[in-house]
Amino acid sequence: MTNKLRLGVNIDHVATIRNARGIMHPDPVRAAEMAVAAGADGITAHLREDRRHIGDRDIDQLMDMLCVPLNLEMAATNEMLDIALRHKPHAVCIVPEKRQELTTEGGLDVAGQHNRLARYIQLLGENGSRVSLFIDADRRQIKAAYDLGAPVIEIHTGAYCDLSGDERIAELKRIIAGVQYAVSLGLEVHAGHGLSYETVGPIAEIAELAELNIGHFLIGEAIFCGLTESIRKMRSAMDSARGIESSVDE
Repeated sequence: MTNKLRLGVNIDHVATIRNARGIMHPDPVRAAEMAVAAGADGITAHLREDRRHIGDRDIDQLMDMLCVPLNLEMAATNEMLDIALRHKPHAVCIVPEKRQELTTEGGLDVAGQHNRLARYIQLLGENGSRVSLFIDADRRQIKAAYDLGAPVIEIHTGAYCDLSGDERIAELKRIIAGVQYAVSLGLEVHAGHGLSYETVGPIAEIAELAELNIGHFLIGEAIFCGLTESIRKMRSAMDSARGIESSVDE
């Protein structure tokens, strides 16, 4: 196994801290610049309907300054569609969104929303954004994503991270099977949610995965060791799991 696994760093929770005081500091755009310098291959930002963390101005600035791809996470709403069509980010990941949830609680029900999602996938793809769907490692949902023409899926790893022992092993096997099935259909597969230094290794070892998106843990760990170090350590853990020399300068 020698293929490098891309790391997308989610900067949402830098904005969460900023918004707690209603001021301009800390700046998630500055965090994005630091993340890229530390080894991130892309930046992920979730523009929620309630704007609880990332705001419209953040997206404007990220589009202006980033030299790496921006992955815009969004719910399938007309407002978010208009924003994505206007900005034309490199990638758009459609995620489920509930106003009362603390964080994304699971994958999209693609199979149950086929007709609704088709329009979003078509328009975003025609506009030049690579569309991905955030789903659980379920064959029915994976096949539904393929049937809709989405070129990419992102597998939800939250349950795997929350479990332990035999239950975590069983969930890991389910993820591996889901990734392999998706790749057999011709889909590009990413993964993310809840990953930490402890849990990232077995996921990063899945050779068919192309990208991991990680945010909350990295921002939390940065409190103790700094953002640059937290990202470099994650990058190194991913490279180690792939059996390649770390691409991060010490």
